[in-house]
Amino acid sequence: MEGLRVLELYSGIGGMHYAVQESGIPAQVVAAIDINTTANQVYKHNFPDTTLWNKTIEGITLDDFNKLPFDMILMSPPCQPFTRIGLQGDIADPRTKSFLYILDLLPRLCRRPRFILLENVKGFESSSARERLVKTLMECGYTYQEIMVSPTSVGIPNSRLRYFLVAKLSTENESTWSSKVLDAFPLPAESESPEQHTVSRPLRPATGQPEHLEEHLEEHLEEHLEEHLEEHLEEDLEGGRVLYKQETAVDAQRKRRQNNDLSVRQIQDFLQQEVKMEPFLLPPITLLRYALLLDIVQPTCRRSVCFTKGYGRYVEGTGSVLQCCPETEVENVFRGLDQVSEEEKLQKLLKLKLRYFTPREVANLMGFPQSFSFPEQVSTKQQYRVLGNSLHVGVVARLLQLLVS
Repeated sequence: MEGLRVLELYSGIGGMHYAVQESGIPAQVVAAIDINTTANQVYKHNFPDTTLWNKTIEGITLDDFNKLPFDMILMSPPCQPFTRIGLQGDIADPRTKSFLYILDLLPRLCRRPRFILLENVKGFESSSARERLVKTLMECGYTYQEIMVSPTSVGIPNSRLRYFLVAKLSTENESTWSSKVLDAFPLPAESESPEQHTVSRPLRPATGQPEHLEEHLEEHLEEHLEEHLEEHLEEDLEGGRVLYKQETAVDAQRKRRQNNDLSVRQIQDFLQQEVKMEPFLLPPITLLRYALLLDIVQPTCRRSVCFTKGYGRYVEGTGSVLQCCPETEVENVFRGLDQVSEEEKLQKLLKLKLRYFTPREVANLMGFPQSFSFPEQVSTKQQYRVLGNSLHVGVVARLLQLLVS
């Protein structure tokens, strides 16, 4: 295949660009577009030779796009209109305007791209924006496939469930191509919850009606967990173990299974060899107020929760923290924690030596190569923020290989 010309929309810190490189596909990113100042600083720092447009997509005319011939569009539109914890404004949200503009332009391009890859959060699959997307693709003669994937599917110990759509102008047999995409990622591990798994089934076939994927998956997981929960819970109680940190029995069971999944690598493979601990240790006030909300992992774990842009500033649901003193039993620390004085409580928690993952370690877990770095002027807080808005490089690289194969 001759070198593909790639247009990177919503380019962020360059996750898609790195995915193109990792895929091994002969391709050149001819232009990247984003309006986030910090993300653009990071992008330019790592890709100084790539044309970067610091402007809104709506500010680029049809004529501008036609003057920039490209074979592939990679894009990760703003996710806020579709997140389940947000307002779910969908197409009424002003942040969706640029994406709708792209859909309006696509049929009018003098030369349509051969390939399209789109990434977004879980929630996009049931949006009106997604309906407009697939309608436009079908009208323009594209074959498409949708899939929900988490990095655990490529052996990475981090849950980051995301929606992907890959599309191409092609006469290749649709079912054959669809099966290639789906077979490349394993079925969800029995240990994972509906929020932290790889879903390797189509959300909607290239032609036909939607499948009730979530219902099927939740039934499957529920069935399996209920089958084994009683015996394991009984073992736990007999062994004197307790359910701590407000976790349910199902939560504890899932985490144990994830940590026993040998197809996923251990956290320690992604850690920096030398880290100045002090800046990343959780402060006493955070330990005292939010200990019960922390997702604690050890270097030997094979799981961690999704890192978001609020990591390092907020606690609940923003990412896991690392226990740097594995000799201390977490259960022993939390047992009876609510029955001791605040000072004793703090002393017990400090024994765990809990710290945040460094931005470099988060980047490692998200598949960024060692050559990736941040400019000196970008603060740690900003680094976490732009990483939380990015994507997993390895997952996109694999999808790109399948897309052009």
